[in-house]
Amino acid sequence: MSVDLLVIGPHPDDLEIGLAGTIARHVAAGYRVGLCDLTAGELGSNGTPEERRAEAQAAADVLGAAWRENLGWPDGGLTADHVRPAAEFVRQHRPSVVAIPYWDDRHPDHVASSRILQEAVFRSGLRRYAAGGEAWRVDWICHYFINQTAPPSFVIDVSAHYDTKRAALACHRTQFRPVGPDTVPTRLTASSFQQLIESRDSQFGAQIGVAFAEGVIVREPVERVSLFRTPS
Repeated sequence: MSVDLLVIGPHPDDLEIGLAGTIARHVAAGYRVGLCDLTAGELGSNGTPEERRAEAQAAADVLGAAWRENLGWPDGGLTADHVRPAAEFVRQHRPSVVAIPYWDDRHPDHVASSRILQEAVFRSGLRRYAAGGEAWRVDWICHYFINQTAPPSFVIDVSAHYDTKRAALACHRTQFRPVGPDTVPTRLTASSFQQLIESRDSQFGAQIGVAFAEGVIVREPVERVSLFRTPS
């Protein structure tokens, strides 16, 4: 099923942390958005893979995504062997834009997924690359922030969709608000983690004079038609 925008995260909840407001804004604008989790986060301290898959689907419903798929790759085991299946996934869904994690991050899976997906998107456009499906060249790749940040190439005003982002994050109960005798405290369960997300998004927003914005990095120059802020 083809989409306009494909957003990929290494674990359930990663793409919500970095880009949920932008996803909601694109859905509201009429774009077809597909979501993909590479793993079920089975190495996470809280929540089972089944619970995390269900939470991810609930968040996708909140965001209005066309679909959400989990590729079932091993948590903590993302390697170059996954480049080909990732390229085949891109060829299958034929997105115009692919959003993947920023390449500099404290979590090894976030770094590995960025590298694998960057290569996969490139190779999906090579007609002689030995992978299933017809070659498909994506317009561009956008990198979103999960943990670390850097000066963004641009930011997207998500103020009108921030309550939707909060609702999507709340779907991941086992990660942010776990209950039960087997739960353990983690960086994500601390109340300061939600504050960290919102403070980052509010800082990006303040830089353009709005309440909340999400930052994006692209590797190539961003074209403008003139020096005027609002081209005529």
